[in-house]
Amino acid sequence: MSDSKDFIIGVYDDEDVLLDSVRKIRAAGLKIHEVYSPFPVHGLDDELGYKKSRLPIAAFMFGMLGTTLALTMQIWMLGIDWPMIIGGKNHVALPDFVPVTFELTVLLAAFGMVGTFLVSSDLKPWKDPKLLDIRITDDKHVLAIDLAKNKAMDAVQIESALKESGAVEVNEKKVEE
Repeated sequence: MSDSKDFIIGVYDDEDVLLDSVRKIRAAGLKIHEVYSPFPVHGLDDELGYKKSRLPIAAFMFGMLGTTLALTMQIWMLGIDWPMIIGGKNHVALPDFVPVTFELTVLLAAFGMVGTFLVSSDLKPWKDPKLLDIRITDDKHVLAIDLAKNKAMDAVQIESALKESGAVEVNEKKVEE
């Protein structure tokens, strides 16, 4: 038996009205579950109070791992395990290691960022997406409010707050967990 969550969603046509609505809804003391949009809306993450992503830190760490692995691999192979003099150069010629080191740094940073993003966003290939309204993939913006996290107002008050803030339509949705 799966649990279900009740949401009240406000559907918006315009991103400026949506931004203004987010300000009004948060000022009214309601907790917004999420805002879904078919394209990025400038300033929306600030209005929702999202913190800066730590994904660049993960990218740096994976890049450093790539650099370390590339240098360790090349120094071990060409300088210790099977030392050969190629073109009269030293066994460990660091300038010659730059291309391979750069490529492995970029490769591990890219794969690491993608993996970190997928894990932190809980995006799995086998997981069904939860669309509160199919139009969010086309031309509408949706502001979702979880009823369980907003005990200060009942559903009727939340619906009227969404309508007053500029929602074109307001619906109640039940999403299976």
